[in-house]
Amino acid sequence: MTAPTLLVLEADPPPRLGRLTGKARIRSVDEAGLAAELPRADALLVWDFTSDAVRNAWPGEGPRPGWVHTASAGVDRLLCPELIASDTVVTNARGIFEAPIAEYVAGLVLAMAKDLPGTLELQRQRRWRHREGLQVAGSRAVVIGAGPIGRAVAGTLRALGVTVAVTGRTARPGVHAADQLDRLLIRADWVISAAPLTDATRGMFDARLFGLMQPSARFINVGRGQLVVEDDLVAAVSKRWIAGAALDVFAHEPLDTGSRLWDVPGLIISPHMSGDTVGWRDRLGEQFVDLYELWAAGKPLPNVVDKKRGYVPMHD
Repeated sequence: MTAPTLLVLEADPPPRLGRLTGKARIRSVDEAGLAAELPRADALLVWDFTSDAVRNAWPGEGPRPGWVHTASAGVDRLLCPELIASDTVVTNARGIFEAPIAEYVAGLVLAMAKDLPGTLELQRQRRWRHREGLQVAGSRAVVIGAGPIGRAVAGTLRALGVTVAVTGRTARPGVHAADQLDRLLIRADWVISAAPLTDATRGMFDARLFGLMQPSARFINVGRGQLVVEDDLVAAVSKRWIAGAALDVFAHEPLDTGSRLWDVPGLIISPHMSGDTVGWRDRLGEQFVDLYELWAAGKPLPNVVDKKRGYVPMHD
């Protein structure tokens, strides 16, 4: 029996797929060559998950792979009408990034509550200036996004003594419906964006939502950059509508050196690194090999994306 053809949209460093020797005919391709290779592939690994190449190449002529896996939590850079309408199964990297992102959010909450950025700046200036920090235990947070990442964030914050409300598309046990967000924001000390990017969530954090937040509230985005109207966030932080913010994701990445976001007092910027811990690429590769072996054996795959919704639905 001929081994399936696995097409890999590569990034540097490439994935370690040694366990698939003899089990797959692996063909590596860059963005420019993807469209020509798609008709000959049985499966596609989107290792370069920052690329729009799949969305651009998919509508072309010829057959398409029956399975696409992206080495990322989000799938918005893949989906196009033709892929959504097809029979192709799409899976994501659920299970890899949840704990690191939750830890990162907790770190940001503690850093902002205790003014660690201010402490480091005062140390740089050799200035001794006593201040009072905030107590995190007993504060309130709203986590927008009820998927695995949002739930992991909520669990980690609860371990710090934070009272957490989680919002999702619809209400279910432990999750508030999206139409409850306004009333929850009014009392929140921490607002955490961990939602997927869909037509319903694009640009949702705008002047209206920032205006609902308390002047003492702080906003953190580890979801997708396009969830936030960045000019409205700049205004909200600059005008002290809210006390501060932290962004790990942006509408355009990498963030341009001329962006005004760099210079906003009270805004912490990090380069889309909240989920990336030592060894993360190896874990992504191991996850894909496990999924490939299930797929090749004709067994059901975990992490299957609902292509119309744009994320893996929760069933509990």
